[in-house]
Amino acid sequence: MISLRFAAFFFAAFLCPMLAALGEPQRFDVVIYGGTSAAVTAAVQADKMGKTVIVISPDSHLGGLSSGGLGFTDSGNTRTIGGLAREFYQRVYAAYQKDETWRWEKRAGYANVGQGTKAMLHDDKTMWIFEPHIAEGVFDAWIGERKIPVVRSALLDRQNGVKKDGTRIVSISTLDGQTFAGGVFIDATYEGDLMAAAGVDYHVGRESNKRYGETWNGNQVGVLHHAHFFKKPVDPYVIPGDPKSGRLKFIDDSKPGVRGEADRRIQAYCFRMCLTDHAPNRIPFQKPEGYDPNDYELYIRVFQTGWRETFHKFDRIPNRKTDTNNHGPFATDFIGMNYDYPEASYERRKEIIAEHTRYQQGLMYFLANEERVPADVREKMSRWGLAKDEFKDNGHWPHQIYVREARRMLGEYVVTELDCMAKRRCPKPVGLGSYALDSHNVRRYITPEGTVQNEGDIGVSPRGAYGIDFGSIVPKREQCSNLLVPVCVSSSHIAFGSIRMEPVFMVLGQSAATAAVLALDENVEVQKLDYEKLRKRLLADGQRLADPRPLFAKNSPHVDRRTLKGVVLDNDEAKLTGAWKHSAATPRHVGTDYLHDGDEGKGEKSAEWTFRLPEPGKYEVRLAYSANENRAKSVPVRILHLDGESIVRVDQTKQPVFEKLFISAGIFSFGETGKVILSNAGTSGHVIVDAVQLLKHPAK
Repeated sequence: MISLRFAAFFFAAFLCPMLAALGEPQRFDVVIYGGTSAAVTAAVQADKMGKTVIVISPDSHLGGLSSGGLGFTDSGNTRTIGGLAREFYQRVYAAYQKDETWRWEKRAGYANVGQGTKAMLHDDKTMWIFEPHIAEGVFDAWIGERKIPVVRSALLDRQNGVKKDGTRIVSISTLDGQTFAGGVFIDATYEGDLMAAAGVDYHVGRESNKRYGETWNGNQVGVLHHAHFFKKPVDPYVIPGDPKSGRLKFIDDSKPGVRGEADRRIQAYCFRMCLTDHAPNRIPFQKPEGYDPNDYELYIRVFQTGWRETFHKFDRIPNRKTDTNNHGPFATDFIGMNYDYPEASYERRKEIIAEHTRYQQGLMYFLANEERVPADVREKMSRWGLAKDEFKDNGHWPHQIYVREARRMLGEYVVTELDCMAKRRCPKPVGLGSYALDSHNVRRYITPEGTVQNEGDIGVSPRGAYGIDFGSIVPKREQCSNLLVPVCVSSSHIAFGSIRMEPVFMVLGQSAATAAVLALDENVEVQKLDYEKLRKRLLADGQRLADPRPLFAKNSPHVDRRTLKGVVLDNDEAKLTGAWKHSAATPRHVGTDYLHDGDEGKGEKSAEWTFRLPEPGKYEVRLAYSANENRAKSVPVRILHLDGESIVRVDQTKQPVFEKLFISAGIFSFGETGKVILSNAGTSGHVIVDAVQLLKHPAK
């Protein structure tokens, strides 16, 4: 007897081309448009639940950013990631248990480090840092094992390709003439093209703070993230001091504007490059066609201020490679050059991607070869290059641009900062978020003082894990009743800054497919699906719908932050620069572990906590660390407060005083927010990152 799965595979592989030639639609229970990580988990889940499913990918590769260079996973609290998403990271772990995987270094010499990542010998054997080709291999194998049909490089006909009967999508067609009919459709693209073509409402850009009662949305003029703004004055004009000479390239001509007001700007895109400094696998940076060294004049002026953080986001992944991300006031983010991308035609998107490619490839060539670049930077950059064994069919350049934000659906429920900050309870969670509310800069403008500044970068920690509501992945019923959208979810700009992490997309992809199958089984519109039935199935399949952070025993070396007074932020709520390592070897500490720098990479690593306070006033800032004689004796801690900035030096060899956890860093005045930034610059010995605590100082 032929299985349903084999029949679907045979249908897609052999009969589909013939039907397409005849103009007949190809019919499946669930039709997924997109090739992202969410598309893969959605397809696997639909297949596991016994439905016929097809993936129509506009790209030739599966996995999106997860196989396109983002191997240093932005995970937040990894305990919130369950189901198929967690299985993906377990499959990555399994791949790295094979000796043949370690081609360029020994497994024993690699420490699995990263944002929210545990050691390679984690109890459930997950690995959250990986090479692009390993991730793509996992996705392809997953699809292949289940014989799920995939149509690659097939672009939706956005003008005429979506056929509806009332509120239901009947079929979708691609530009090459193929038509796919289905019971339920899933838009798993970064851009939301199917959603938009189906007539579903969406938003592009930043809403005003007033729209949803938020604090961190809209224009962020005056908010300066320590890593990504111009710390010292930099002249913006071609001839310094002469506005008539014109602006340097990539500086906006807009006015600063008003904090919190809405606009159509979106956070910057870049490519997450896979680089290596291992000569046998390195391809030196090449001069791209159209290269213009004048594009990077602003970088030269940044160097002239003494800035030297070029290599701070060369995050190590296995086999002597990196996931290289944007860092600094001028770097790989092509700020302000992507505003029309979300709604652009395919041809215009190709142009935008080509512009980003030329800019970023030119930047790397510039840094490695331009004589005006400081010799120390140029000499070090010349040791790096593209990895020969990655992205072989694309000139070793990532095949996926980092679409940090595009369209966002306006669905049955809009996730906002209020959800992330636990100011309201999520009624129908289908997944959890936990990463910082993180937006990259959206523009570069000239201040009233005549200097250049970046605007839009935000990194605010949520108050623990939060639920992502089912209503945020379904459109309004009257607009489309058989569509789910697990990537371009219904959320505000700033909430999306937290949701937009690859593990969360995988979680939501699985949840969307589960809802699709149950809706088919119940013969109901997706909006009318019984949530309790959905919840039970999600939990049965390993999804995590509530914060799994454990409460620790009273005398445990692990202390639950929820038992502590004041505002407490743990290490998994810090925005990290550089490769920190996890440990729990030395008691006592907040949460399940702490971070340390391995007594290496001095000046390359930092941890930044951004906190919100219940009310303005004076607060005592306390710092937690696990003391040991091998710790650094003079750890620099920067505290940004209303009166400016203070630097406190902490001796981490001394035992903490308060609750055997904290030492006091002083009393400072704060408004609604503040920052604490710990780094390993100028230290000798292991630097520890554990937690910060802010306690309201009693008024005298």
